[in-house]
Amino acid sequence: MSDQHSFETLAIHAGNTADPLTGAVVPPIYQVSTYKQDGVGGLRGGYEYSRSANPTRTALEENLAALEGGRRGLAFASGLAAEDCLLRTLLTPGDHVVIPNDAYGGTFRLFAKVAARWGVEFSVADTSDVAAVRAAITPRTKAVWVETPSNPLLGITDIAAVAQVAHQAGARLVVDNTFASPYLQQPLALGADVIVHSTTKYMGGHSDVVGGALVVSDPELAEELAFHQNAMGAVAGPFDAWLVLRGIKTLAVRMDRHTENATKVADLLTRHPKVSQVLYPGLPEHPGHEVAAKQMKAFGGMVSFRVAAGEEAAVEVCNRAKLFTLGESLGGVESLIEHPGRMTHASVAGSLLEVPADLVRISVGIENGDDLLADLTQALG
Repeated sequence: MSDQHSFETLAIHAGNTADPLTGAVVPPIYQVSTYKQDGVGGLRGGYEYSRSANPTRTALEENLAALEGGRRGLAFASGLAAEDCLLRTLLTPGDHVVIPNDAYGGTFRLFAKVAARWGVEFSVADTSDVAAVRAAITPRTKAVWVETPSNPLLGITDIAAVAQVAHQAGARLVVDNTFASPYLQQPLALGADVIVHSTTKYMGGHSDVVGGALVVSDPELAEELAFHQNAMGAVAGPFDAWLVLRGIKTLAVRMDRHTENATKVADLLTRHPKVSQVLYPGLPEHPGHEVAAKQMKAFGGMVSFRVAAGEEAAVEVCNRAKLFTLGESLGGVESLIEHPGRMTHASVAGSLLEVPADLVRISVGIENGDDLLADLTQALG
C-alpha cells in the first residue's frame, strides 16, 4: 500500500491484505510453528519457522512501519523485550547511554539492573533541556533515549533538537513513542533513529494483549535488529500480533476521543482546590506546551496530577475512584488510575528518577466525558 495514503487509511489497510484463498478481509491467525518447504531450502513465501517469521506477525510489522513512516517494523512479546533487543543490538560492554530523568520504571530497571551488569553505563539527564543532554554525552555514548510525553510526569522533549545533538556526537536517538502513538507524533520524521512502543498500550488499545515494537528507517540497522530478534526469540505470537493489528484499525478514532476527554479532565483538575499541580502538555502553562504543539497532532490521553494533602491523600483518591479502575498499564478504552510511586514506578525509588509521592497518574479512556469528570470529583472529595 502506498505511504501517500492518510494515517486513518493506512491503519486499516497497511499489511492487511485479503486472504488469497478465501478472500477474508482480516488476515488469518497463522497459529503454526513450522511450514512445509518446497524442497530442501525452498521456503514458501520466506517462511520456515515462526520464531523467524510468521504471516500474522508480518502483517503487523508492515502496518507498524507504514504508520511510523519507517522502513521496517519488528514486533515483540512485550515492550521490554523490544527494548532489550535494541540495547543488545546497539551496545557492547563499555558503551554509554543517556536516559531521561523521567521514564517508565521498567526501562530504568532494564538499564540499572540488567544492562549495567553487562557493562553498559548510563547517565540521567533532563531531556527537555537540550543543553543537559549535550552535557551528559560522553565519547562512549552510543544512544540517547527519550520518552515524550514521558512517564509519568508528562515531560516533553524536542525530538528534532535532541536528534541533532545526538547525531553530532555520533549517537543514535531512541524515542519511546508509546504515550503519543504514531497518530499523534512521528519521531522518525523529526530525526529519531529508532522508535520503541509498548503495543500493549494505545496500539492494542483494549487491555487484552501484551506486546512491543521497534520501527527504524536505516536498512542496515533493520537487518541487525531482525537478526537479534530471531537469535533472542522474544517475538510476538500470532494471536497477540492479530490482536494488536485489530486494535490499530481504530487507533485514530480512539486517540481523538482519548484527547478530547483528557482535555476536559485536565481542565477540571486545574480548577480543583485539592489539586496542587496538573501535568498535561495540552495546558498552556505546561513548560513543554509549545514544543508539544509543534511536534504533536494533539496532546494525548495521559494526565498526571499532584494532590495537595500529600501521599496518603493521593492513595485515597486512587482507592475512591470507581469508573477510573485502579490498575497498572494505560492506553485502553477504559479509564485507569494509579499511584506511580507505589505501583508502576516503585523500581525507581531512591534514584534520580524517583517520582513525587503525592502524584496520581490517570489514563483517560473513551467513556462519556461527563461521567469521568463526576467520578474524579467524588474521588477527590
